[in-house]
Amino acid sequence: MTLRRLVLLRHGQTDYNVAGKMQGHLESVLTDAGREQAARVAPVLASMEPARLVSSDLLRAVESADAVAAATGLPVKVDARLRETHLGEWQGLSVTEVEQDWPGAIALWRSDPAWTPPGGESRIDVVRRAMPVVDELDAEFDGPPSATAVVVAHGGMIAGLVSGLLALPIVAWPAIGGIGNCRWAMLARRDDHPRWRLTGYNVGT
Repeated sequence: MTLRRLVLLRHGQTDYNVAGKMQGHLESVLTDAGREQAARVAPVLASMEPARLVSSDLLRAVESADAVAAATGLPVKVDARLRETHLGEWQGLSVTEVEQDWPGAIALWRSDPAWTPPGGESRIDVVRRAMPVVDELDAEFDGPPSATAVVVAHGGMIAGLVSGLLALPIVAWPAIGGIGNCRWAMLARRDDHPRWRLTGYNVGT
């Protein structure tokens, strides 16, 4: 089989999302709404007949992936390289709190993929660690027919990974915006056009 389609699903709503706190590598849990989101999206992804299901090892992603696993019958492969951006000293804070202590830093972080929050990692760092996950998925498949893989991860990581897979210039990465809870990005490619193409972004039910 050949990897022809990649679905990048963000986890369901968490308690930190509701509180407006930045999560990064901190653990958080799905709310009742988040679990309902995952249950609702799972059969939609199952209808795509994925061949692989991979998840970040953070609990919010794993719990969302488990819902997809129940609908598809696929095992969940957990991979720490799919974690969200490590936000260093910002983790657990709201954007307002960050702005109070680091005036202007949020805007700088959002506009410059090379900029690193204090004690954290840049968007470039995130893409560098996540891209090999897709490369390894790709290596599992060799030749037609086509296969689909579902990756369950985090908003910032997904935006960066889409930018990297599309080979966008780094200065253009901020043009790829946020993605909602339990919504997804989809990339695909053809035999005669082997580069990844973006076929959907922030898609959901």
